[in-house]
Amino acid sequence: MTADYMPQQLRSLRRELLRWYDQNRRELPWRRDPAPYRVWISEIMLQQTRVAAVLDHYARFMVRFPTVDALAAAREPSVLAAWSGLGYYHRARRMRQAAKIIVKQGSFPQTAEQWLELPGIGRYTAAAIASIAFGERVAVVDGNVERVLRRLCGNHAQVSPTDGRTWGTVQGRDRKIKIAWLQAEALLDRKRPGDFNQAMMELGAIVCTPRAPQCLICPISAFCQTRGEERREPAPARKLREVNYALVLRRDSLLLVQRPADASLMAGMWELPSLAPEQTNGDEPVLRVRHSITDTDYRITVYAMAPEQLRELATEGKWFPLKRSERLPLTGLTRKVLRRIPLHRSRNPDI
Repeated sequence: MTADYMPQQLRSLRRELLRWYDQNRRELPWRRDPAPYRVWISEIMLQQTRVAAVLDHYARFMVRFPTVDALAAAREPSVLAAWSGLGYYHRARRMRQAAKIIVKQGSFPQTAEQWLELPGIGRYTAAAIASIAFGERVAVVDGNVERVLRRLCGNHAQVSPTDGRTWGTVQGRDRKIKIAWLQAEALLDRKRPGDFNQAMMELGAIVCTPRAPQCLICPISAFCQTRGEERREPAPARKLREVNYALVLRRDSLLLVQRPADASLMAGMWELPSLAPEQTNGDEPVLRVRHSITDTDYRITVYAMAPEQLRELATEGKWFPLKRSERLPLTGLTRKVLRRIPLHRSRNPDI
């Protein structure tokens, strides 16, 4: 499963990778203090989100909810408000549910198997928390680790007929993932499992990148079977949507509408009222901005409108003081818009 490395080669590979990690790892707040709560929050935030996008959100979240008890006691809107901008809001909801379970149990789970029993925790997240926070000897596979393994093991990544597992009809992508987990388990350093897992992820993030991998400075290039950039499948065409929003102010209050509780995306979050193209009345917009969510690129146009115009359009919503609106569970797009518009200049002086 590991490109037929001899025991001595495996020891050397682990040693070189850990040495590189010790000297080159990024200074991240959850690494400075790998307490279970801090590691857990970071891993949930890092799901499908880049480190650079997480750092500020993590710092603010930890100030707002410094302990698992604080998170468990918080109201859902408060948690969603602190999460706003990270997207995939089901992560925040499940994290709060898990916090309640942890508090009720009286302690954090210590093994990956125990973490898997909590809402919002999958195999990777469970293994990452258990290995980093508790030193459990369990490997992780995320997108970065999978790429490192694929290049490291190359075409030698075959399932041994004597590995004792029943593969049955597992094929395609599922088979590749299973193989990657077996490879990761075989490579794992048993003395420093948490650091080794982070080293593999770090290597994939900053050296063994999808494009233009830096093979010349890779600490384990001597063990690599497939160097250089991989042939990539063409990315599916992204969708494009144009959306209009109304910015409606009344003295020191802002009009917002709430997304349906059963919406498939961002359920229950607050946002600006939307406008059909014919409802803009040919007015000049106060802001144009681009926004991306998963596979869709949005072109957003925002128009300043008076309250009576919205009444004519039968738009319903709720008024919030401007200061309070900042603490609401806003959609990431709405928060982006409000940060870019100086609201004190957008008010209608006649209102």
